[in-house]
Amino acid sequence: MHAIAAVTLAVFLVVTGVMHFLLPDYFRTLVPAWLRRERFLVAASGVVEVVVGALVLIPRTRPAGGWAAALLITCYLVSHVDALRCARPDRPRLLERPVGAVARLVVNVLYVVWAVAVAGSAV
Repeated sequence: MHAIAAVTLAVFLVVTGVMHFLLPDYFRTLVPAWLRRERFLVAASGVVEVVVGALVLIPRTRPAGGWAAALLITCYLVSHVDALRCARPDRPRLLERPVGAVARLVVNVLYVVWAVAVAGSAV
C-alpha cells in the first residue's frame, strides 16, 4: 500500500508539473497578484513539481522526495490562503467563492499529509 501511495503521489506531481506548461494561463490565476512574476512562478513551480515527483518515484530518494513534496505543497498554502482572503460569494467561479476557497485549502492540507505519509513510510 505504501508503494501505491508513493507512486500515485509521484505521478500526481509529475502530471501537475507538466500541466503548468500545457495550461499556464490557469495556473497563473492561482498566483496571488501581490507575488507578481506569475509566468516565472508558474514555470519554476512546474519544473520543481516534476523533479520532486521523480524523487518520490525512485525508492532510494523517496524519503527526501516526500519531504520535498510536503514543503513544496506547503508553499502553495500562500495561494490558497490568499484565495480565501479574496473570496466573495458573488464570484462566478466556484473556486473564487468562500466555499471553493475553503475546499482548496482543505485539499491542499490533505496533499501535505499525503506527502508526509509517503516520506515517513519510505524510511
